[in-house]
Amino acid sequence: MRVHDWSRVDDGTFHHFHHSWIEEIQRALNGGLLPPWLYALAEQQASEFGPDVLALEIPDASGIGFDNRGGTGLLVAPPKVKMTAQGSPTFYTRKQKSVAVHHASDDRIVAIIEVISPGNKSSQKRLDSLVRKACSLLHREIHLLILDLHRPTNFAPEGIHGAIWDAMDEGEYRQPTDEPLTLVSYEADRILGVTAYIEPLAVGDTLPEMPLYVSLDGYVSVPLQETYDRAFAALPRRWADVLEP
Repeated sequence: MRVHDWSRVDDGTFHHFHHSWIEEIQRALNGGLLPPWLYALAEQQASEFGPDVLALEIPDASGIGFDNRGGTGLLVAPPKVKMTAQGSPTFYTRKQKSVAVHHASDDRIVAIIEVISPGNKSSQKRLDSLVRKACSLLHREIHLLILDLHRPTNFAPEGIHGAIWDAMDEGEYRQPTDEPLTLVSYEADRILGVTAYIEPLAVGDTLPEMPLYVSLDGYVSVPLQETYDRAFAALPRRWADVLEP
C-alpha cells in the first residue's frame, strides 16, 4: 500500500486514521523497537501539541543516562534520507518565545511524534501555534518527528518543515514541487544545533522508515509503512473506497 491522497476525504475521516496510526506506531515502539529505559504513550495533555501525539518518556532520569550510548540498541549511523539540514547552535541562545507546558507526570519526555492534520495548516493562527510549539520543544532539547501527508497551503507554501525552519531563522527551504508531502525528524543538540532529516514525498510513494532520535546521536527507525497499512486497514470501507477508487 502507498500514501493516499487524503484531500479526497474530510478532516474527520483523516483524524480517525490519524488516531489509529498513532496507536500502531506506539505498539511498534513498545513492542521491542525502544530500549528498555524508554516507553511510548499517546498523550492527551502532557505534550506540547495537545491530543493525539506520541510521547517517548524515560521513567526515572536518576541513574539512567539520558545520553546513554552504551548497550542501548540505538542506531548511530547517519540516517538515510533525501535531505539533511544543519541549524546553528545560536538557536538555543535566542529569546524563548513560548512558555513550556507543565507535564501531567514526573516522567521526562525525550521525543515526540506528531501526525499533522489538515487544520494545522488551514489558517495563519493555527500554523503559527504549531510552529511555536515545535520550536519550544526543540529549545528544550526534545527530539521531534513530524509526519505531514497533506499538501502545502497558502499559509505554509514550503510545507511544515519550511515554516518551522523559517521560524528558527535557519535559512530558506524549498519544498520540491513534485514531492509536496513531508516527513521530517529533528535532532535537538544544544552544542551542535538542530539537525533536520527531511524526506519529501508524493502521493503514491511508499513511506520510508524515519529516524526518531531519543538521545544525542542515538535513534530508532520508525516503521511508517507497516504501521500506516495496519491503520488504513481499520478505516471504514466507505472511506477506504474513496481513497482507493
